[in-house]
Amino acid sequence: MFVIEDEIHAEWKGQYGSFEEALGELKRRATIPWNEPPNLAPCMSWMTCEREYVIIEYDESGVPWKELRRVPVLEVSASGLIWHSGFEPPG
Repeated sequence: MFVIEDEIHAEWKGQYGSFEEALGELKRRATIPWNEPPNLAPCMSWMTCEREYVIIEYDESGVPWKELRRVPVLEVSASGLIWHSGFEPPG
């Protein structure tokens, strides 16, 4: 299982069956302004805050789930988008 997490706010933002599905959702979120849901940060200082999206892969065969890898993918803020290496959109 793959989870999108906003690492700054420790919020899970969805569960996906594959890394590609989760990445597709982050590409969709990259088209949404930083100050609109779901990119709007939940904190009081949302105007200067940001979202740092990671994709986490879990082995869910046992309890508790075992984290297999954590991949930083996208940061969204008033300054714009920052795609981590290897995830930059073409163009």
